[in-house]
Amino acid sequence: MVSVPMFTTAGSTCATASTVGVRRTSGSPASAAANASPPAIQASPRRAAGPPGNHRTLLCNVLTIVSTRPPRPRRSTCGADFTPHLTYQTPRRKSNAKVHSCPPGLYERWRVVNHSLTLREVGIDATPDEALLQRIWAHQRLQRDALRTFDGQPVTVLHPGFRNREAGPDFRDAVLQIGDTRLAPGDVEVDLWPAAWRQHGHDRNPAFSRVRLHVVWKADAAGSLALPTLPLEHALDAPLSRLRDELTATETGDFPAAFAGACAGPLAGLAGDTLTALLDQAALARLRLKAARFAARARQAGWTQALWDGLFAALGYKHNAWPMRRLAELTGRVLADLDSRPPAPFEIQARLLGLSGLLPDQRTRRWPENDAWLRRAWDVWWRWRESVADCVLPRAAWRLHGARPANHPQRRLALVAHWLAAPGWTDRWTAWLMAESNIRLAVEELLRLLQPGADLFWERHWTLNSAPLSRPQPLLGAPRATDLAINVILPWLWARVQSGADPARSGQVERLYLAWPAAQDNAVLRLARRRLLAGRALPGPGRAASQQGVLQIVGDFCAVCNALCEGCRFPELVRELAAGRTGL
Repeated sequence: MVSVPMFTTAGSTCATASTVGVRRTSGSPASAAANASPPAIQASPRRAAGPPGNHRTLLCNVLTIVSTRPPRPRRSTCGADFTPHLTYQTPRRKSNAKVHSCPPGLYERWRVVNHSLTLREVGIDATPDEALLQRIWAHQRLQRDALRTFDGQPVTVLHPGFRNREAGPDFRDAVLQIGDTRLAPGDVEVDLWPAAWRQHGHDRNPAFSRVRLHVVWKADAAGSLALPTLPLEHALDAPLSRLRDELTATETGDFPAAFAGACAGPLAGLAGDTLTALLDQAALARLRLKAARFAARARQAGWTQALWDGLFAALGYKHNAWPMRRLAELTGRVLADLDSRPPAPFEIQARLLGLSGLLPDQRTRRWPENDAWLRRAWDVWWRWRESVADCVLPRAAWRLHGARPANHPQRRLALVAHWLAAPGWTDRWTAWLMAESNIRLAVEELLRLLQPGADLFWERHWTLNSAPLSRPQPLLGAPRATDLAINVILPWLWARVQSGADPARSGQVERLYLAWPAAQDNAVLRLARRRLLAGRALPGPGRAASQQGVLQIVGDFCAVCNALCEGCRFPELVRELAAGRTGL
């Protein structure tokens, strides 16, 4: 396993950072940085079974940022207007520093050169390193409908598992189907070659006894396959070089937060306008990377399906993004025999909850309203379930412990059922883009499009087993709408207009993206600010672009060097920019 000590990621694209870990580093950071030479990235020793080190891991997913804290919902009865109100702030750009402009496209040149030099240092060839292979599996950058084991058995990934940062297999609790057999939840180990299974002693280590699938880069007949083996060499959804760029540049994770990074001083010397422009360019690079993922999925399944995949996964948050995405892949079957009539949201809710495995089979016997809703849902589900029995997710695919009630998958599926029931709902986003050029009106209209119609049951219940709420709550608030806009809708629109007959529309998407209201501050952003800005506030207050730009810099530079910034080119590039020299 290759480990990057600066940042790590914990699984899928849609997560909320909940803990901040500080890796303890002995010695003086300053003296260590002075005596060290820039290293190439090297493979770390294989994890040994035993207790984890004395540190905590920062869990985060850079595809989703925690959004702004919503205003308290208006206290009203069912049917009340839940439209959130956002506060817009005009950035103040004031600095006494000498101003040097940030030329258009400068940041993109920086990241391309940094990436190419990094690859040259570590020695790039046609074989990925193990860390990249793990990212490919975690993000499922695969032709998911065409996966086959080395001996030809079809593989269906219902959930790729959760990244394991301790001793043992690389992914825990994956849910897989190999051939016609639904496997019990188990683990996945990722290696470059099948022979690594025995070379690393996994066959003798009890910690690997639950491994259901060995994911490798390449397998051949000469190798001894100890268990089902899935080679990925010919199963990627994009060229390896593109995946290396996209996935390496969006990795984030844990790093020592006790001292600022080497770039904090140079960044402090930039004029406010220049720093804002630099962050905007980094944010646009992030937008395009996310758009590339939507484009890759659209090439496989079409633009509508790519959007559903992104929306479902974003609503799954950290632990449930993959089962939600699997349900997105089944929306065609959910709607297949409903096309002849406008389906009711309730009917789609019943089908989605049945497919998810989250439809309770016992009444609460405490709340008559819940039991009546459940009985009606079963009346819909039992007539349809035999035809989709092969697709029903096991309850083990979900991780519900610790989830906030408002984010429970039952409630999120109730929300997307309203979207699926609305005729032409996905087509409305193209019309929205063409109609709205004013940021305030665009945000308000987006909230209106995302807010479902009245739902008397789900406005007063968090889950099917929870007590009725004293006051109605919206199915989607402004914070989550901000996340969906930044991480799903705008990147999807950018990719779609770029591939269509009017690529000039991508400029309009970029203008909206750069002006969009900020998401809620979170542990990932606070940690990044301590490293890059020594804890100072971001320039351009109230804009999500500044947040996205910081995260992209972290992915492009911090993720490929160590906590002492040894060998990082970013500080010197910033000094050159401050001095008015922008050549590479």
